[in-house]
Amino acid sequence: MEKFEGLPSQKKVIELLLERGFQVGPEGKVASGGIEIPHTQVAKELGVDRRVVDMTVKRILKDPELRKIFENIRSIAFLGEVAPLLGLSVIIIHPTDAKEKGILGEVATVIAKRGLSIRQAVSDDPYLVDDPKLTIITDKNIPGELIEEIGRLRSVKGVELHQP
Repeated sequence: MEKFEGLPSQKKVIELLLERGFQVGPEGKVASGGIEIPHTQVAKELGVDRRVVDMTVKRILKDPELRKIFENIRSIAFLGEVAPLLGLSVIIIHPTDAKEKGILGEVATVIAKRGLSIRQAVSDDPYLVDDPKLTIITDKNIPGELIEEIGRLRSVKGVELHQP
């Protein structure tokens, strides 16, 4: 992000590429796996001119560190929005300080002690997201006592629960 200080429109492009796990290929194409995404579509999503995307991609390709990152980044299938439709439960943890170490381990330990299996755990990057959270998806309904126990953890500011 430091490489895009003073370039707010290009910084928006970088944030979107990182958030969505979009790659930048050696020829300057934005893609998700083998599916190319036109620069005009990226620009439209962000409300910027296509040339901003073009310039950002050129900047990525000129910088060896950025090039390596964006040639190798991958997106994941995040189940957070659809988990209840699949019969899975979602716990959203709002941390006291997302940059603190051990939040995921602490929460996972409490869940495991209750005999629940974690199907997916996704943590927002506190350096990329303004209000980072930890989303945990389990295979069973979550008892209220477990939510209360998680809420009492020192590292947890708040807890949300979404169940089928």
